[in-house]
Amino acid sequence: MSNILKARRECFIVQENWDLPETDGMEFDQYDTPQSRWIAVHKEGRVLAGIRLTPTTAKCGMYSYMIRDAQLGLLQSIPVGILYDAAPVAEHIWESSRVFIAQDVPAADRGHIQKSLIGEMVHTAQCNGASEILALCPRAWKRWMRMLGYETEHVGPPLEIGGTVNQAIHMYLRPALH
Repeated sequence: MSNILKARRECFIVQENWDLPETDGMEFDQYDTPQSRWIAVHKEGRVLAGIRLTPTTAKCGMYSYMIRDAQLGLLQSIPVGILYDAAPVAEHIWESSRVFIAQDVPAADRGHIQKSLIGEMVHTAQCNGASEILALCPRAWKRWMRMLGYETEHVGPPLEIGGTVNQAIHMYLRPALH
């Protein structure tokens, strides 16, 4: 677990220069609770990519999950207008957050790593009863999910966060109909 938190720090705090909490060389926040699941792609002990999954039914003190809490105005770094509609709270919907691929992963390996990461995300979500995932991610994610065969839709406006245009997407964990 500590290796993924260290890799997140390297990606989000060191490379992206995001203002996030860190301690002992690790990045973590109020959503890293026992209710969440963490997925990592690694090679020889080094984390190359990662994702955090959190149920939309999660509760930890005054917090639930990142997208909903942003919409409720609890997070200053993410606009309240993140979604077109109210954030869902349902056992079959999980949130994906803190998605990253290490910056030094060679371009030739990125597609394979991304496919592995998303495959494990889907598998983990389904094993925990999810049939849908909500995420705030770079706009390209929608296209990537479709390329991997999953139906997705944008469910919020494009937002510039941390120097990247992000958008909330809703992903259905059943293969897309062609």
